[in-house]
Amino acid sequence: MRISSKVDSFVFAVVVIIVVAYFFPKLGQSESNFPLETISNVGISLIFFFYGLKLSPEKFKAGILNWKLHLLVQFSTFLLFPLIILAFYPLVRNENGQILWIAFLFLAALPSTVSSSVVMVSIARGNLPAAIFNASISGLIGIIVTPLWIDLFLTDTVNNSELANIYLKLIIKILVPVIIGISLQKYLGKFATKNIRYLNLFDKSIILLIVYKSFAESFEDKVFKSLGIEYIIIVTSATIALFFLVYILIGYFSCILKFNLKDKITAQFCGTKKSLMHGTVFSKILIPESVSLGIVLLPLMLFHAIQILIISFIATRLAKRFER
Repeated sequence: MRISSKVDSFVFAVVVIIVVAYFFPKLGQSESNFPLETISNVGISLIFFFYGLKLSPEKFKAGILNWKLHLLVQFSTFLLFPLIILAFYPLVRNENGQILWIAFLFLAALPSTVSSSVVMVSIARGNLPAAIFNASISGLIGIIVTPLWIDLFLTDTVNNSELANIYLKLIIKILVPVIIGISLQKYLGKFATKNIRYLNLFDKSIILLIVYKSFAESFEDKVFKSLGIEYIIIVTSATIALFFLVYILIGYFSCILKFNLKDKITAQFCGTKKSLMHGTVFSKILIPESVSLGIVLLPLMLFHAIQILIISFIATRLAKRFER
């Protein structure tokens, strides 16, 4: 039986792109002549522009008014994740354990990743307006909440004067394209609906570029070689367990709140995501120089890959279910 019949093609593509990043990491470096960073940034903005085209103002308003769904997603992102990690704080026994725990707290305190959250919800036929709203607002909330969580346990943090620039970038890259797309929906909405297959392909291509760049930088910096295989196995197992624990808990809360299937998909997909983009930027601001950034970012990089692999598989299965 062919691999493609067992594994979703997009999941397979993510694995392939990670392997490519391992053998050919140079293209992902900032010194490369290939403008990968520019393509990724423009691609993310276009993703949200196209989503704006597919949304009528009435649908977007309906998504914003779904306050129970928004509360669950933001609760999961900024409270449930950190509280789970806090529960393991008494188990920290030495300096290495302290650094590893800080790395997981940093992961837990980050906002949801924007582009892949919305793309996966779209693939799975979830509540797209609510996904765009939650994914967008999460990055803005994270600018305030993430430093607060980290500052509770790291007193050596620096002055966060760059947060205003991060806030501005989020508005320019995400909110502005969505607003422009919505404003042009009545003119180009039919075009977006007619070519939705090609737009979905574009979305996946941008995600693959982001994954490649993230892992290429890690492989080029030899982050993984500096750690023992046992350490990586422990961190990988912990990130997988963390993801499924939060995913199951959100599903449980969704049932209690009596969400329909579309809202449950959005809650679980957006509420379990963590942004590698925010993590890499925030780490340079919030983590003191005395702590190795490579070790701090390792759980985030693994979680980023795991969440894409697992959610993309689930999203495709749900999409096929809706098609049937």
